[in-house]
Amino acid sequence: MIATATALFRPLLQWGLVPQIVMGIIAGVLLALLAPTVASDIALLGQLFIAALQAVAPILVFVLVAAAIAAHRQGQPTHIRAVLLLYICGTLIAALIAVAASFWMPTELTLDAGQVDGNPPSDIFSVLRDLLLNAVTNPVSALMEGNFIAILAWAIALGLALRQAADTTRQALQDLSNAITRIVTLVIRLAPIGIFGLVAGTLAESGMQALLNYAQLLGVIVGCMLFVALVSNPLLVYLVTRQNPYPLVFTCLRGSAITAFFTRSSAANIPVNLELCRRLKLDADTYSISIPLGATINMCGAAITITVITLAITHTLGIAVDFPTALLLCVVSALAACGVSGVAGGSLMLIPMAASLFGIPTEVAMQAVAIGFVISVVQDSTETALNSSTDVLFTAAACRAQEARRA
Repeated sequence: MIATATALFRPLLQWGLVPQIVMGIIAGVLLALLAPTVASDIALLGQLFIAALQAVAPILVFVLVAAAIAAHRQGQPTHIRAVLLLYICGTLIAALIAVAASFWMPTELTLDAGQVDGNPPSDIFSVLRDLLLNAVTNPVSALMEGNFIAILAWAIALGLALRQAADTTRQALQDLSNAITRIVTLVIRLAPIGIFGLVAGTLAESGMQALLNYAQLLGVIVGCMLFVALVSNPLLVYLVTRQNPYPLVFTCLRGSAITAFFTRSSAANIPVNLELCRRLKLDADTYSISIPLGATINMCGAAITITVITLAITHTLGIAVDFPTALLLCVVSALAACGVSGVAGGSLMLIPMAASLFGIPTEVAMQAVAIGFVISVVQDSTETALNSSTDVLFTAAACRAQEARRA
């Protein structure tokens, strides 16, 4: 029986991960259309997949960053400063593009959605204060709660402390890092089954009509992210490398963005990005730190989401937005997006804080957050794909620029 099933599915198992995911999506759509009741039960597969990613991602980031820093030796060249500068510039430019698109295609919302539970921050100072407090949270609690800002802070501290440790200790930490990476890789290999359950359950519960109701809002968000991925990010890469950026851009999109789109987790996509960096023959001392770091703080997609939905609220309420305030919104969105993993609810929960710049009550802004959750099946996937692929793109740009200078 088992041998027969194995022989039946062997051709499918020999396909790559992306074709398998596509088959999972098609199967999920068909099941939701033909047997919605069964599809609702199959949703458990998707929930298990997401739960596994959420469980292993925090410890992955912690161990990877600590091991990379502990293994680094004084005098070894890295390009972390250049990568960080690209992360910051990319996030600010993404927010500016979102403002321009929102003025060009003003979107109005029907703010009658149900309330969403949560405690959004009231201003940017609250966000910065929360970031500082989150950074010194108990490390065990941070791992349990998925507080990536604290995880990153403690991992850096542990890595620096272990740089003077015995070689056997640092090797043990590296072995642990490799083992956890293999576990995450195994979980990602189960993505076709998880995506099948997610698609079937989502369509059975809400159907496509839920997305069609907010097609323009979703179109502006996704359009901005595509523009950043295909125009502004390549321009940044060209300015840094002085080379045609598109071969590298498409390599990163193909090798990183596709898996990140379906897993919806930048942290879980770290092993994919590390392998892509290895294939690109980048500096290991750089990407072993910049990739986990980018999964935590490089959030250009989140900056777009915050900006577009906030300006959609202002258009709906008839609030005039002048250029200085829009520029301030860009800065706020960029800063908030960098710490989005330290705020409960992700980028959507930062919308009320951004909306407060225009005097919009939290009760109204939270209705827009509810709409954000409706479209998150596409918005969050696209946001993660942009964030994760940009980590590799900017790391590669910084490494190649330094190689060109040495040559």
